[in-house]
Amino acid sequence: MRKHQECQVVVIGAGPSGVAAALSLRDRGVRPLLIDRADQVGSSWRRRYDRLKLNTGRRTSHMPDRPYPHGTAIFPTRDQVVDHLDRHAHEDGIELRLCTEVTRIDRDSGGWCLATSSGEIRTQQVVVATGYEHTPQVPEWPGKDGFGGEVLHSSAYRNPAPFLGERVLVVGAGSSALEIVYDVATGGAAKAWLAVRTPPNIVLRRLPGGFPSDYIATRLYDSPAWLADAMGQVARRIEIGDLTEFGLPTPAEGVFARGKRLGRAPAILDKEVIHAIRARRFEVVPTIEAFDGDSVELVDGQRLQVDVVICATGYRRGLESLVGHLGVLDEGGLPRAAGEVPAASGLRFIGFLSRPGLIAYVAKQSKRVANCIADELAVPYGEVTAPSYESPPVPQ
Repeated sequence: MRKHQECQVVVIGAGPSGVAAALSLRDRGVRPLLIDRADQVGSSWRRRYDRLKLNTGRRTSHMPDRPYPHGTAIFPTRDQVVDHLDRHAHEDGIELRLCTEVTRIDRDSGGWCLATSSGEIRTQQVVVATGYEHTPQVPEWPGKDGFGGEVLHSSAYRNPAPFLGERVLVVGAGSSALEIVYDVATGGAAKAWLAVRTPPNIVLRRLPGGFPSDYIATRLYDSPAWLADAMGQVARRIEIGDLTEFGLPTPAEGVFARGKRLGRAPAILDKEVIHAIRARRFEVVPTIEAFDGDSVELVDGQRLQVDVVICATGYRRGLESLVGHLGVLDEGGLPRAAGEVPAASGLRFIGFLSRPGLIAYVAKQSKRVANCIADELAVPYGEVTAPSYESPPVPQ
């Protein structure tokens, strides 16, 4: 067991944001220590459901200055994202340490002291990149503990095979909820419902001609909300239409205004899911009020006999135990400052936001963060550049 170590910079979290930060530091001439509690890079991506793919196109979804190899899907799949992260996290110039959990960060003379599962680490700079979606969250509905069926969070869902012939209720209104209910409804479930509290804004993953919608949404995000939302409403009317009769009316608040206010992405879907909604392959119902034995009571008084409840009910940031005592979090558990702006001297957070084209945004932000850290460490600009890759084509 390593009892004590000193280093210049520690990056906590080997997901997209953490790997981006480590790479940008490496390119700036700083050798970071990249730590993750899991035994593999991109562990949260590895655990997600089989049909998952990025909501963003490959051109805006890669690590800093490291495009995906030739043959990657327009919307990279879960496994392609994992391979991309894993390949670049192992680059020379990055010290990667897995199976190491950071449990607390404390101020130390001239820097920070990290309590970890393998001993203390003292460092001048810390970048926290543990993820916007870190700790699965399942509501504590009355009677849930006495439910005779199975309740699981969407993070534990892989594919519809275990639910053949089952009656499945998916709770939530985001991309994961709609993709999972589509997956089980078309994958052999006896019956599938989608329980929705607040109807979502819905955006198609690709525009006519296959053009990734995030290429436009990323630019609209920084436009006046009234303009961006007006364009979004026109696109929804043309490409999706009115889904009110199927239980999913268009929200009065526009996609960009709501996204900025709540820090929450819209439901980003493929056209096949819209077709399934119209074909009533699954039923949209109000959300859960309580469990009662083997049944589920909805807020409108309906009772459903279900075998499985899959909760696509979001995540918490999970930062309180790590840095909550430092006064750097707001009332919602998010960092008060992020990106190149330090939350405290030598302590930065990256990736804790929701916006279109997030991976591309964080890749650019990571370069600015790396420059700030290198300047504070007085690391001169050198000849270090991103290596060039001759990756083989990705099988289709």
